Amino acid sequence: MPVLENKVALITGASSGIGEAAARLFAAEGAAVVVTARRADRLDALVAQIEAAGGRAVAVAGDIQDEALAERLVAVAVDRFGGLDAALNNAGDIGVSAPVAQIAADDWRATLDLNLTAAFLGARHQIPALLARGGGSLIFTSTFVGHAIGMPGMGAYAAAKAGLVGLSRVIAAEYGAQGVRSNCLLPGGTDTDAGRAFATTPEILAFVENMHALKRLAAPEEIARAALFLASDASSFMTGTAMLVDGGVSVSKT
Repeated sequence: MPVLENKVALITGASSGIGEAAARLFAAEGAAVVVTARRADRLDALVAQIEAAGGRAVAVAGDIQDEALAERLVAVAVDRFGGLDAALNNAGDIGVSAPVAQIAADDWRATLDLNLTAAFLGARHQIPALLARGGGSLIFTSTFVGHAIGMPGMGAYAAAKAGLVGLSRVIAAEYGAQGVRSNCLLPGGTDTDAGRAFATTPEILAFVENMHALKRLAAPEEIARAALFLASDASSFMTGTAMLVDGGVSVSKT
């Protein structure tokens, strides 16, 4: 039986990369999915492909920093599919890249708003819907940056993503007794649009690949499979964790 049979999942940042891969995988594993991102054309194409494969999906385009969108996404999940069982708060971006002393305050705030505050706004509306189903799974896409290692130029991004770990752990403590599990997914370097925007030369790409014990980047589908585990009943006794899926970047010194 598909591991998300009769489940409803919400996925942000679903127009590319990890979010897109997760939407395809969750739908293939039986979930009805509500997907969001800013690029409506990419979302529409994704929904069409999921439906052509026999899955169920609906797209709601918008900016995840808008709390009205966070509220609407949950409403769509409830109205179209009957409720919400899992949410993958995945959207984010590296944002400004500069040494800490050179980051403008506005750029700092913009990076935190996109990567941290937007996830908080999403969770504010997702949690009541999960409680209405008797519990469910919240997942936040964090990163190894700022957790396993400090990467120069990524102070704002690292702070925002580390903030997700703290937020997720508090949610786990507050709502665990009511059946809501909350975990963070910490990918290593992944072959996504954002990753390619950072690794702009073959030399930078080779450096990033070599940071990992596996000496390569992850495919988005590999990270999506880890998200599927956290969304499914296979992780039923996991909450409050920061789960590294990092290709060994946290242990590699070679």
